[in-house]
Amino acid sequence: MAAGPEAVRGFTLAGAGAAFVADPYPTYAALREHAPVHALGPGSWLVTRYDDVLALYRDGRLSSDKQREFGPKFGDSPLFEHHTSSLVFNDPPLHTRVRRLLVGALNQQAIARMEAGVLALVDGLIDRLQGLAEPDLIEDFAARIPVEVIGNLLDVPAAERGPLRDWSLAILSALEPLPDAAVLARGNAAVEDFKAYLRTLVAARRRHPGDAQFDVLTRLIQGDIGGERLSEIELLHNCIFLLNAGHETTTNLIGNGAHALLAQRDQWQRLLNDPSLLGTAVEELLRYESPLQLNNRLCTEPLRIGGAVLPAGSFITLAIGSANRDPAQFHDPDRLDVARKPNPHLAFGQGAHACAGMNVARLEARIAFGRLLARCPGLQLRDTPQRDPRIRFRGWRTLPVAL
Repeated sequence: MAAGPEAVRGFTLAGAGAAFVADPYPTYAALREHAPVHALGPGSWLVTRYDDVLALYRDGRLSSDKQREFGPKFGDSPLFEHHTSSLVFNDPPLHTRVRRLLVGALNQQAIARMEAGVLALVDGLIDRLQGLAEPDLIEDFAARIPVEVIGNLLDVPAAERGPLRDWSLAILSALEPLPDAAVLARGNAAVEDFKAYLRTLVAARRRHPGDAQFDVLTRLIQGDIGGERLSEIELLHNCIFLLNAGHETTTNLIGNGAHALLAQRDQWQRLLNDPSLLGTAVEELLRYESPLQLNNRLCTEPLRIGGAVLPAGSFITLAIGSANRDPAQFHDPDRLDVARKPNPHLAFGQGAHACAGMNVARLEARIAFGRLLARCPGLQLRDTPQRDPRIRFRGWRTLPVAL
């Protein structure tokens, strides 16, 4: 049930409390109804309706460049350098160059080639789960899949993948609305440690290139034939971005999806009875509990949205989690329906910045859920899970299960 207008008067993301972390959807519903373009502060706005979020994703007057936004937040720091050098927080020409290289490496043929490896990885993790006294579906399953998949794409030696997840969590946690000094310190240290490791990896790959058709790092190093190559700093930070984006989205997709299916057992049973629904189920799980809940843009020109006129220079936060629960677009949006069609969710964004790795995430999720259903049909929650308290990235810290 949506909260009333009083619940969102003066609402800010930085001030959102435990109730919002646990369940942001009543607040989003109240914002859609009473303040669809909501002032978060001077020059800062939160947009919550599906049609408005979609329109903004496609509007050429919005910039993804974060230098102005991140300067006050990060200062002259490794975090500032990283988050203003990576694909996701840039406009053309850097965005165009890096995206072209990644999309070329993650084409349909490359993803089909990955499938057998992902299947073997997932089955191996389930084998291990079955031997654990107290398995946790995040630590022992969901978080391990993308680290291995992205590690394979960059051809990171298996023995050197241990720190990758912790570096990723530290760097991305600094993107929360109000990170404290300890979060910033961990994030800055993680960027420096990650860069130091990658310099060694890149130097080795320059000496011994891989197959650029399938080795993403070799492809990024070599660039397009006859095209401009990335600078060393651009190369390092976009490798960090690849791991961070791939890890966060897929871990939360699998964790959120498993929790939703186990908490709404009729939908788990529906998939057991009809595995052909796996494809639509993955799309519905992306919609129902979007791994990335918030995204940001900067107005380069004045624009009208949702009845409001926003001046040039305004910061806009796109509430993906809200848009994907908008009843104007999705019938009965708070109900999980693994057969939902059509399902034009915005979990992977839209337009020029649509997630370049979306089909890799879909492959990982489809195989993860398919193998869990086939091999662990009696899977159930064993204890109370612990929610990750971040609000930009929605997920679970722990998900204790019994097989």
